Amino acid sequence: MAPAGVEGVEDDIREGAVTGHDSDALSGAKHRSITSDPEPHRRSASLVILALDTTTRAGSVAILRDGDILTEISGDASLTHGQRLPAEFRLALDAAAVALDDVGLLAVVAGPGSFTGLRVGIAAIQGLAFSRGLSVVPVSALEAIGRHTFRRTGPDTLGAPWIDAQRGEVFAILYDGDVERPLVAASSASPQATLESVLASARDVVGSRAVAFAGDGAVRYKDAIARTLGPRAAVLEPAPALAAEAARIAARHPERAVAPHAIVPIYVRRPDAELARGRAGR
Repeated sequence: MAPAGVEGVEDDIREGAVTGHDSDALSGAKHRSITSDPEPHRRSASLVILALDTTTRAGSVAILRDGDILTEISGDASLTHGQRLPAEFRLALDAAAVALDDVGLLAVVAGPGSFTGLRVGIAAIQGLAFSRGLSVVPVSALEAIGRHTFRRTGPDTLGAPWIDAQRGEVFAILYDGDVERPLVAASSASPQATLESVLASARDVVGSRAVAFAGDGAVRYKDAIARTLGPRAAVLEPAPALAAEAARIAARHPERAVAPHAIVPIYVRRPDAELARGRAGR
């Protein structure tokens, strides 16, 4: 049985429904077609993956088929994810000329990121997964940014995904040329404390090597990065949309797929609501 609040997602996608808005409300969505299919849609045995990211205000939806990203749509950050979903699924499927019936696997960026965004995105994916009988590959946002970084820089660079955690903090991790080799574990701290932790924990490895920072946290705090690390640090701009990377990870690691009820959010730090309850209980 699907969890409360996720029923009807499939019907909404098929009907193109947008809760509280008409289709014009999504005109701010940015479509990016990475590969195109010149032929009209037709059913095939190809693996089609639909991936969703709601860890940032804009978020994104992507469609992958047999390793090729057909389309990636970045959302309109002026609208909440609750206002835009599940209609953005329909937009992405239409842009990719793919039918909902052809989707064989789902992926969702499970955090860290906006706590509200995570809840909305995971619920939307769960609703679609339950209605279609599909499995879901949960993806770490830090891993997705790390893979994006190394595709741009190569394996000789240290990769430092930073996600804006609000409250003057970043979710961060440091990788040594590959996401399978984390040098510093995922953390949530101020930008300066994060940089000091990197230098203290991995000084021998960091040395004079170039460090590529990526993600909305890196873009927001690029001045602090430059002050601390100088010219060996580069901040990759703009911050990448993550749905396409999540789809690639799902295609590469289908063994990570779980039943929809088994998706576990990746928080790194406790949600703000829990922290507030803890303070009130003192």
